Amino acid sequence: QVHLEESGGGLVQPGGSLKLSCVISGIRFSDYAMGWFRQGPRKYAERELVAAITSGYRTNYATSVQDRFIISRDNAKNTLYLQIDNLKPGDTAVYYCNYGLTHVPPVEDLTYWGQGALVVVST
Repeated sequence: QVHLEESGGGLVQPGGSLKLSCVISGIRFSDYAMGWFRQGPRKYAERELVAAITSGYRTNYATSVQDRFIISRDNAKNTLYLQIDNLKPGDTAVYYCNYGLTHVPPVEDLTYWGQGALVVVST
């Protein structure tokens, strides 16, 4: 059975940094593209894909996080990472990881989700 577990969230001041981790079990981790989604606190906020990495280590980022977020993976540890620098209040969200065979599918096509990692950016 597939299990996703995110960690590393917390309360951070603007301009600070965090590194999120996600361990995925139940799949052959190295075969899959991986991605980080986030869902902000507003009512009806959508879960948006902000960073993705293919099995070949090619990365892609949402414009809003370009140059501040770095996605990486350690296949030996079945772990996905998200380094977040220069945090802004608009980055406040619950961050989720997920995967897909060649790319990360849209939210509506994903079956398994972890509990997420809450990131709060505030003074």
